[in-house]
Amino acid sequence: MKLLSVNVSLPKEVPYKGKTITTGIFKEPVEGRVMLRELNLDGDGQADLKAHGGTYKAVYVYSIENYNYWKRDLGRDDFTFGQFGENFTVEGMLDDEVHIGDIFRVGDALVEVTQPRVPCFKLGLRMGMVEFPKLFHNGERPGFYLRVLEEGEVGAGDVFERVEADPERMTVRDVYHLLYFDKENVEGAKKALCVKALSPGWRGSFEEIVAKDPDASTEDLDCCTGA
Repeated sequence: MKLLSVNVSLPKEVPYKGKTITTGIFKEPVEGRVMLRELNLDGDGQADLKAHGGTYKAVYVYSIENYNYWKRDLGRDDFTFGQFGENFTVEGMLDDEVHIGDIFRVGDALVEVTQPRVPCFKLGLRMGMVEFPKLFHNGERPGFYLRVLEEGEVGAGDVFERVEADPERMTVRDVYHLLYFDKENVEGAKKALCVKALSPGWRGSFEEIVAKDPDASTEDLDCCTGA
């Protein structure tokens, strides 16, 4: 597992459907080492802080394996690092192998996986395809966000070392599929709620699923971790 590129961008104004919007999705690679702090990388920023950024979404990660999938699927060869708005372009960190709650050492920093990425219209803007967010959603290759446990410098070439695997073993793809494609799965939602690292927003969504079942309760979850 390897960090191939660190990508950042400060918010900027761009035209969209006859108006001007502000977005930080146009990430570009940075040379050398960059300080990863609690809320983001130095030189990076988010325009919409309600939907992006914050403690549980400090860094967005997307894999080169997903790049290759979309190149084949879309018949394109014009991708550059940061194409999907990610801060970290990585190798060997697949959505169906990385778990929510996994903890990694990368460079001098320590990070924790908190949730999958949910696409918005700005991804379509970045890709030059209005329809792409729907394709991205249905492809179930969302990538994931990180929370920073220990700040430190990172740079292209750093190795990701998994220092702790979450005991629930729910992968990024498992959790994404569960919320968007298997909404009636109350037992699955209860299992997701056992993942301590899960971000508050996603936790709230799974709590709503459990609450709709009269026979289920979040007060007595049967978690293998004993949480």
